[in-house]
Amino acid sequence: MQPDKIIDCAIIGGGPAGLSSALVLGRSRRNVLLFDDATNRNQVTHESHGFLTRDGTTPSELRRLGREDVSAYPSVTIVDQKVSSITPAKDDSFFTFTTTDDQTYYAKKLILAVGFKESLPSIEGIHHFYGKSVFNCPYCDGWELRDQPLIIINDTEHASHMAKVLYNWSKDLVLATNGSEFKIEPDVRQRLEAKGIRINTKKIVQLSGENGQLSSVTFEDGTKLHRSGGFVAPTFIFNPLREQMNFELTEHGALIIDDFGRTSIKHIYAAGDAISPAYSQLIVSAASGHKAGIGVNSDLTEELFV
Repeated sequence: MQPDKIIDCAIIGGGPAGLSSALVLGRSRRNVLLFDDATNRNQVTHESHGFLTRDGTTPSELRRLGREDVSAYPSVTIVDQKVSSITPAKDDSFFTFTTTDDQTYYAKKLILAVGFKESLPSIEGIHHFYGKSVFNCPYCDGWELRDQPLIIINDTEHASHMAKVLYNWSKDLVLATNGSEFKIEPDVRQRLEAKGIRINTKKIVQLSGENGQLSSVTFEDGTKLHRSGGFVAPTFIFNPLREQMNFELTEHGALIIDDFGRTSIKHIYAAGDAISPAYSQLIVSAASGHKAGIGVNSDLTEELFV
């Protein structure tokens, strides 16, 4: 038995991806529920960068403006609650959404635009500086740290690439592997060191400074290194709602989607961070949300004429 009211689309996630999807669908006169539990990870940073016309805007202001935009469309409803479960109907004709305040909603389509959490290395003090003078995305925050002495805390296979990219913003770089056993290939190491990029394989025990401004890095042997900022490679932890579904993934763990956000599961679309960390830049996230909104509207339209 079908519920009395099934809306066109539910969007889970109120960041740039989810808001962009809601804007497209609202303008398409679709009935939409946008679930937003206000847990966006960029709350730790003071400014958002690289978003055309909004470069330097605070994340909270960007969110406020986005919510204001979508609220102008009467068919879009923002629900400030966390979705705790998603259950597809047996005939796949709709989904049931339950929120943490025990409310139930129904929708034909789902856009998953949930973010992910970041787990930082276990280094004393790192949380005091993250989002203020230590960041993870050079394209987002490299300009603000240009020409400064920087540390790159990265023990992944992408460490050398990060060092090469950051060389565009600063020539005073130290790549710290934080005691990792992984090895940089000799020829790669030689190229980095030829550019003056130093490599330190000792474990980091502490980051020091005041008011969120990094001033020094202490290694396990007691040596200290003056640095005024840096970049770190966090571990990304995806939202449980993404993990509970049996999506087809790439070998690197990204959702497999088409050009309009359609996933491997019928009637479910993805946008932004829900796809992979590669979509975490604001403008990329918003663009993917826009395309997912078009995907949903296109499919609802075609279904009407079957």
